[in-house]
Amino acid sequence: MTEECEHPGCREYFYPRTRRSVAAAREFTKHVLSDWAVAADRVDDIVLCVSELATNALLHGVPPGRGFRLRLRLESDELLRVELHDSGGGRPRIPDVADESGRGLTLVEALSDKWGVGARGHGKIVWCEFALRLR
Repeated sequence: MTEECEHPGCREYFYPRTRRSVAAAREFTKHVLSDWAVAADRVDDIVLCVSELATNALLHGVPPGRGFRLRLRLESDELLRVELHDSGGGRPRIPDVADESGRGLTLVEALSDKWGVGARGHGKIVWCEFALRLR
């Protein structure tokens, strides 16, 4: 069960299973961060992590005919939580160093302050958090 996104510090959007959804998720994130006056020093890191999580969802977590939900939530003036909800199985992991692809979660781990995976009714929530300053 996930918490609803009903307060001003929470924005979400549902994306279909298409490659255009990754770019759309990045643009949505930039727009929301601008509305919330998030300091520029974290914006690029947050947008890159959204892009990586959305790409992973499309490649591994969204069955045909489904989509994913991106949720951005200000936990406080100093903490942003990014959640990617999908209906796929499995549990994302940091790949072995020898793997040629699949380095998206390595970037998420390096750029965010914390990340993890949680359960939802059908599928999972991959999330990351960022300490931030508002302008």
